[in-house]
Order: sequence, then C-alpha cells, then structure tokens
Amino acid sequence: MPKAIVGLGNPGPEYERTRHNAGYLLADHLAARWGLGPFRRAEEAVAAVGTLSGVPVRVLKPATFMNASGDALRALRSPTFDPANDLLVLVDDVAFEPGTFRLKGAGSAGGHNGLKSIEAALRRQDFARLRIGIGAKPTEYDDLADWVLGRMRPDEREAFNRAADTMAEAVECWVADGIERAMNRFNR
Repeated sequence: MPKAIVGLGNPGPEYERTRHNAGYLLADHLAARWGLGPFRRAEEAVAAVGTLSGVPVRVLKPATFMNASGDALRALRSPTFDPANDLLVLVDDVAFEPGTFRLKGAGSAGGHNGLKSIEAALRRQDFARLRIGIGAKPTEYDDLADWVLGRMRPDEREAFNRAADTMAEAVECWVADGIERAMNRFNR
C-alpha cells in the first residue's frame, strides 16, 4: 500500500504563505525534493505520486478548506489502507516555535479543525502527524484565527525554510522505518 502524506492548508491565493498553510508548504517541498512532478487533481485533493526508495508515496493537499480536510481522504480509502501505518498528516501547530517540529504517532486533534475533520472521516485517532511550529498567538491578536490565517513574517518563513530539509528527512524516516523510529530520531 502506498504511504500517504497529507499536507493541511486552505486552497486559494489569499491563503498562500499563511501560517495555517504550513502543511501545504511542506508538501510542496517534499514533492519537489523527491521529484514527484506536478500536483494533479485527485477527488477532493491534489496529489503528487511517485516512489521513495522503492516505496510508493502519495503527497496530497486537500482542495477543501481546512475544516473539511477529512473529505480529501476518500481517495485513500481501500481495504488495504491502514491509517495507523500508512498515513502521515503535516499540520501547523501553535505549541511550537517557527522552525521547530514534532512527530506524533496518535492523539487528539488538540483543537485543530483540520485534524478534527480527518479524525471524523477516519473514525480514529491513531495516525501519525508531523506538527510544524508556527508559534503562539501574540497578545496583540484577539483571535487565534487571525493569527493562523495571517501571512508568515519573513523571519518565520526563513525559520520554516531552514527546517524544511530536516522535516523532509523525518518524513523519509517515517516512510522507511515507521513512526516510532522517526520519533526516536527526530523528536529532541
């Protein structure tokens, strides 16, 4: 079964380079790094497909808005697809500073609407996530949505870019060796 890497974000130019689209940004980086070619329409997502060290991979970006990210997983459903082993979700996280990340094997959505939608679609929480740091909401922002939907500042984008290759190595480790080995190697 192919490994599915799903980068969360919102479609459309008004959301490009926003903090909430960190998953999309990493998905783009992975597809380019692995030479997967262009993203093509695949039901409720766009997908770049290929192989990584002999393992079939699909990098998906839901074409739905964040709150309906689970709809994009319809393309993955099959009797042989096991989310616990075959799915990695790339998601922004305010609990970590820009340029940092953490892998997690399972857990709750923690208030993230994209993860809530995926959990509802799968009816389970035991899938891997790579949580990409976007930083906590500064006090001058009244609403968390205003913060996550705001464009990354140059220093935040630079921190993401510095961490992108290490995040890609963590995803490559997950593809080859599974979430436990990837967490042991990259969660410091």
